[in-house]
Amino acid sequence: MSGDIMVNITRAADLTMVGANGGAWVGPVGTTAPDSPLTQPAAPWVPLGAISEDGLTNGWDEEAQTFTPWGLTSPFRTQITQSVRTFGLTVWETSRTSVMSLQYRIDEAEFTPDVDGITKFAETASPVPDRRSFWFLVLDGDSARGFYVPQGEISERGDVEYKQDSMAGFEWTITTYPDEAGNTVYHVDKIPVTPAVPAS
Repeated sequence: MSGDIMVNITRAADLTMVGANGGAWVGPVGTTAPDSPLTQPAAPWVPLGAISEDGLTNGWDEEAQTFTPWGLTSPFRTQITQSVRTFGLTVWETSRTSVMSLQYRIDEAEFTPDVDGITKFAETASPVPDRRSFWFLVLDGDSARGFYVPQGEISERGDVEYKQDSMAGFEWTITTYPDEAGNTVYHVDKIPVTPAVPAS
């Protein structure tokens, strides 16, 4: 029929991503990023252990100022005034030393048990900044996404519930900060090649 529109629409399931699995690691500020999402992070990277079924959230918090000229009703310029990247997750291994260190902003050495296996520490009323490097990994089949945060810090902590019908966990929001190059997050991915569009 004359005038019909013929459009090739391609869809590839392997170009989608489900957060089927993944992990998180922490290290001192300046820890080198793994060179591939397929590489097991080595020391000084330390794993954060099991993460809740909610997985990992990569958040964007942006604000902008628009400028509308006199006589017009639509802006002709927008200036970004704030652009913050965050990562959110809930860790379940609340007795893991690396996790305790982050939750309470205390050096891992403070959690060394005494001869009786007892660990003692105190929370300060005046916490100091506690920046670390983070490596987050999301896996789905042959696809993998790695997020390297050269400087990050837990900026929000959720309430911790100890009850019979749920797993206790530490819910964190980690805010990223720019490194010396001005970058907050580095992406290291392994994704399938986009298929070619078939000829019409």
